[in-house]
Amino acid sequence: MTKKSLTPELYRVCDANLNRLKEGIRVVEDIMRYGDNNKELSHKLKHLRHLAQMDDDALLQNRDSINDVLRTTIKSELNRSCVKDIITANFKRAQESSRVLEELFKLENVEYSERFKHIRYELYDLEKIILKL
Repeated sequence: MTKKSLTPELYRVCDANLNRLKEGIRVVEDIMRYGDNNKELSHKLKHLRHLAQMDDDALLQNRDSINDVLRTTIKSELNRSCVKDIITANFKRAQESSRVLEELFKLENVEYSERFKHIRYELYDLEKIILKL
C-alpha cells in the first residue's frame, strides 16, 4: 500500500488539532507558571508546546474557522468548578488532539506522527504528576 498525502480537508483537521493541542498545553503551562510558580513543570509544558510547532503553509492555507460547524460553545465546556477541572479538560483536549495528529500524519510524514505520539505520552505523564499536586 502506498502512502497518500493529506487532502485539503485533512489538512484542515490537522490545523484545528494542532491549534487545540497547543492551546490546551498553554492553559496548563500558564497555570503551572503563574498560579503555582512551578518552573520545572511549566518548562516541560513549554517544551512540549514548542515541539508541536509546525511551519506548514498547507495547514494555514486550508484553515476555515469561519465555517466550523461546531464553532459555538457547548454547554459542558462552560461547566468548570475549580482549577483542577480546567487542567483536566485541557490535558484531555491536548492528548486527544495529539492522537488525531499522530494518526493523520501516518499518511504523509511518519516523523511528525512519531513526534505527536511522543507529545501524547509526555502529556499522560505530566497529567498524572500535576493532578497529584
